[in-house]
Amino acid sequence: MAFRGDVAFITGGGSGMGRLAARNLAREGKKVAALDVNEEGLAETAAGYEGIATYTLDVTDAAAVETAAKQVEADLGPIDRVYNAAAIMPLGKLLDQELTTIHRIMEINYNGLVNVTRFTLPGMLERGRGDFINFASMAGWLPILYMGAYNASKFAVVAFSEVLYHENRGKGVRFACVCPPPVATPLLQQGRDTVWPKALDDAPPIEPQEVLDAIEQTLESDGFWVFPGRGTSLGWRLRRWLPDLLWSRVHKVEGF
Repeated sequence: MAFRGDVAFITGGGSGMGRLAARNLAREGKKVAALDVNEEGLAETAAGYEGIATYTLDVTDAAAVETAAKQVEADLGPIDRVYNAAAIMPLGKLLDQELTTIHRIMEINYNGLVNVTRFTLPGMLERGRGDFINFASMAGWLPILYMGAYNASKFAVVAFSEVLYHENRGKGVRFACVCPPPVATPLLQQGRDTVWPKALDDAPPIEPQEVLDAIEQTLESDGFWVFPGRGTSLGWRLRRWLPDLLWSRVHKVEGF
């Protein structure tokens, strides 16, 4: 494991990727702060893991994020690693989705990440150490029909993360922007419960552990972009080189 610190701060810790990351670190003897709005999910995450402390948090509330960051450091010590994993994924055509839903996607997936950055990263930079991990998605590179609002939030995460990294190079903190294809977590069910793009059926979900392993490998090699899964980096290149070809495929699959 590339993590050389003691304390991790994990949003979205009540399920999916955040839960697995919390448990992995706890098994390694790390002190973990798992944060989520889902109190029941947090309790399930921490069950049987002495090293996991849980905190109820809505990442869209900047004041609450500031308070939580201070409380975690008071309880566990200086934060050495951050996973920005909190996200939602309801899907649908942009003119069919409720405005409140579209705004909520951006509030959680992007603005929440910005809030966490503001109140955790400065301390890490001041200490000159730590790992700062933002979960974007291949959806932050490849726009697909029915995914416009989610795409927009993840495109924002990609841009924010890239600039953040370049503004803070050489200051002792390692950065990673994680761009996986679909992953077998409860987040996918939110999409299936709304409108599921047929184009995603061409990409069977990968396992969450594969994503977490790729993060460790990238940090260990001083990389920044994390593209887990077979063919993911190729898809990224095709989007840059042949965007019309990809759109042609999407329209053919979706039938409009």
